[in-house]
Amino acid sequence: MRGADMVSTGSMVSTSSMVSTSSTSGGIHTLLVANRGEIALRVMRTAHRMGIRTVAIHTDLDVTAPHVRAADEAVRVGSYLDVDEVVGAAVATGADAVHPGYGFLSERSAFAAALEAAGVTLVGPSASVMEQMGRKDRARDVAVAAGVPVVPHYSLEDVGSTGSTTEVVYPVLVKAAAGGGGKGMRVVHRPEDLAEARAAAAREAASAFGDDTLLVEKYVERGRHVEVQVVGDTHGTVLHFFERDCSTQRRHQKVLEEAPAPTIDAATRARMTQAAVDLAAQVGYVGAGTVEMLLDADTGEFYFLEMNTRLQVEHPVTEAVVRVAGAPVDLVELQLRVAAGEPLPFTQDAVTLAGHAVEARVYAEDAFSGFLPQAGTADLVRWPGGHGIRVDHALEDGQAVSTAYDPMLGKVIAWGPDREAARRALVRALDETAVTGLTTNTGFLRALVAGGEFRDATIDTAWLDRHRLDAPGPDEARLVAAWTSAYLQDPAVTGDQDPFRSDGWRLGAPPAPVVVELDRPVVVDRRAGTVDGVPVTAVSAAHHVVVLQVDGRRRRAVVDVQAHTVEVVLDGQRHVFTRPDVLADHGPDLGDGSVLAPMPGTVLEVRVAEGAEVAAGQVLGVLEAMKMEMALTAPYDGTVTAVDAVAGGQVPLGARLFEVTAIGSDTEEEDPA
Repeated sequence: MRGADMVSTGSMVSTSSMVSTSSTSGGIHTLLVANRGEIALRVMRTAHRMGIRTVAIHTDLDVTAPHVRAADEAVRVGSYLDVDEVVGAAVATGADAVHPGYGFLSERSAFAAALEAAGVTLVGPSASVMEQMGRKDRARDVAVAAGVPVVPHYSLEDVGSTGSTTEVVYPVLVKAAAGGGGKGMRVVHRPEDLAEARAAAAREAASAFGDDTLLVEKYVERGRHVEVQVVGDTHGTVLHFFERDCSTQRRHQKVLEEAPAPTIDAATRARMTQAAVDLAAQVGYVGAGTVEMLLDADTGEFYFLEMNTRLQVEHPVTEAVVRVAGAPVDLVELQLRVAAGEPLPFTQDAVTLAGHAVEARVYAEDAFSGFLPQAGTADLVRWPGGHGIRVDHALEDGQAVSTAYDPMLGKVIAWGPDREAARRALVRALDETAVTGLTTNTGFLRALVAGGEFRDATIDTAWLDRHRLDAPGPDEARLVAAWTSAYLQDPAVTGDQDPFRSDGWRLGAPPAPVVVELDRPVVVDRRAGTVDGVPVTAVSAAHHVVVLQVDGRRRRAVVDVQAHTVEVVLDGQRHVFTRPDVLADHGPDLGDGSVLAPMPGTVLEVRVAEGAEVAAGQVLGVLEAMKMEMALTAPYDGTVTAVDAVAGGQVPLGARLFEVTAIGSDTEEEDPA
């Protein structure tokens, strides 16, 4: 079985496309996929269906990754970002075309030009078009020429180095001219904050895109992010596939996406989609792309933001709701056929909408603790399924998750006949999504989708930056952990068999009450059917999925009982209970003056040395992981008494990086005896 089959697509995705006119796409016989993870699997799935041979590339970290196993051939590269190596791999394997997915090289005009010079087709626009539309400044000029409204903006000379020019109206958005994905963006509310914002945005842009050019524009505080999917062919036709709403985002990083947009009327939809087609036609766009718009919730006006010259992460919600002559659409298939020179075989009138879809991005991050990136081994992985549910992922049991790449683990997409049905379906799907061994944002996503603000479509682009969701408490998860632990400790139940075998566990005679030591003692009385006095009865258990009736409410959880810990994923949220005797082995905690690594990552800067006097909040160093920077600050006024951080060094979660001793605190020399 090819590894691409591991990607669950549910029942909402057809096995054939309305545009299929032959088993293969023109002159494309071998396709190299210049990406990894779920998008590589997604592309390969369509290519295999079309009879196209696939080639994967991989680094040393990805030798056994799912996308490598899915391909017909695989080639090692030192980096996914190395243009020469990737082009060389395409030529060496006889690839007719390269699909870049998204991220990495997907919007690098130099990559497109190198492929063109090597005689290999890029599944995407030309280098010239990419250079224009891949840069926000040049894309803005194209939009103006096409008659598409753009966000009011300022030149860097207007704002100056301090941002104190009187003509500038704050807040403003400082953003990278190159790239996308929310990298290199900072919102500035006061002139005195501009210099720091510009420096940070430029540094991040240079790291992510190799270009630190910046733009400054009006910041719309109550905006909705609406984007239009377009596809253009080499015969001059550009069509739209309606729009998506991606307003639920944090710091310009999308969290939830849906289609169609829930807050626009038919007239606005018509104007937006036509504007997107006009812009793509103006630049001679070929392939799949997305024209992003900002809708001002206060005025109803929309502005062009940027164009993504590639397939986007959220393309599945478009595939879920768009029909062409009544059949589902496969955007990757359209990409491949257009790249092979085929014309789009239908007109705009054939493209219609059916129902509603919502996508949630599952990340390796602790969303309830500052969205800190997480790393580790995914011991157990459970993805949802069923009618209307699609999951694009590349994560399986026992797979290592590092900070070397983007933290997205997969995407859960739910379709329904209307928005509320789709929303409820996504809540249920996130209930069934679980990863143990490392923390993900699934519990946060579940709480967000279940909340009234998303239900009522009142979340704007800055809502998550203004509001904080409360983390689910551990009480119910503790009951589940204790009940399962007690049951597994019962020889009458387990014997020499696995209680999590496919037919569940046997129900034996209830034993006497037992005390389970977790983060605190918990009394499990199976004879009385209680845990800490709360009524708990078993419904089923198989493959680590436990279903209990807790105080009259059915609760489904994934439980992983190990020697020293019990992990429970309930409502998508991971809870880890460690036995007290294990904690005792760890020794005393570090003092309050210790500044620990809040995430595994790389030390970018060390700004202090031992003996330096620092003020509370002063930056001691900067840590980076998964393209996210975090300043490490002094906990109070004092003296730096230890510097363990080294610029460029890799550090694990919880490692001591600095030690600060408060001014006036007593210190004793160690007794040499």
